[in-house]
Amino acid sequence: MTWFAAHPLRPAFASIALILVLGACASVTGPPRADRDWYPYLGRTAQVELEAERFSVGPISDWSYTREGPTAETYHAHGDYTLEALRGVWFVLEPQPGSQLAAHTLLLFEFEGDRLLGLTIEARREAGEEYSALAGVFNAFELAYVWGTARDFLTRRTVMLDHEVFVYPVAITAEQRRVLLTRLLERTQALESQPRFYNTITSNCTNELAKAAGFNWAPAFVLTGRSDEYLFRRGIIPGESFPAAHQRADMTDFITGLNTIAAERFDAELLRELRRRGAASLAPGE
Repeated sequence: MTWFAAHPLRPAFASIALILVLGACASVTGPPRADRDWYPYLGRTAQVELEAERFSVGPISDWSYTREGPTAETYHAHGDYTLEALRGVWFVLEPQPGSQLAAHTLLLFEFEGDRLLGLTIEARREAGEEYSALAGVFNAFELAYVWGTARDFLTRRTVMLDHEVFVYPVAITAEQRRVLLTRLLERTQALESQPRFYNTITSNCTNELAKAAGFNWAPAFVLTGRSDEYLFRRGIIPGESFPAAHQRADMTDFITGLNTIAAERFDAELLRELRRRGAASLAPGE
């Protein structure tokens, strides 16, 4: 089944082609490495143990934030899970201010007992290094798979960065959820021994997820700010219309408010609100 489909966007394709040509001409000074002086949030390499239906992953990032920045840099040594307990997947989109085409995307995996585990795929910057999409074409950054709590990933964006966050349910089967999670764990495991480069075109936050899902290529893998709309068009994000699904997914203010509650309540409160919004979408007359 083809979940994504490419649509003609001639100016975008021309830009992408030009960037690819420039990238092909770039000289790479050496292989990717895991031993640089990393930006603190990206400094730890995730380790995965995967055996049949069970897996563990760690360290799990669980930082805390205010508008001024991090207030606690907490990590959990590891988390133990079973694939059987996987209940859902949530797609998170963080639009980049000033652009309708650029966004960061990540996933939240929901387990029984209102337990969430998040994955964000990042350009692994060094200390003092700024992200640049253009530099990312030229193998300027290594690739990082960061596993963490929903509280860390979401409040980092709404509270510290003051960005919008949209959280969408992902309408795939239980088997597809398990395959997606397993492939992402395996890809994380591979990075432990074989570092890879981040690439704005071929290995960014969105197309790394798409590869694990087995999707065919689509412009939304590069123009990531439109990835939620593409997922809706392919039936992966449910809803009666995309504007309604988009409005319902806007969790910015709600997540900001959750930053004041106890950390152990965050997942349950977030899921309760997401379920309420999903149920409200089915109400007569909407």
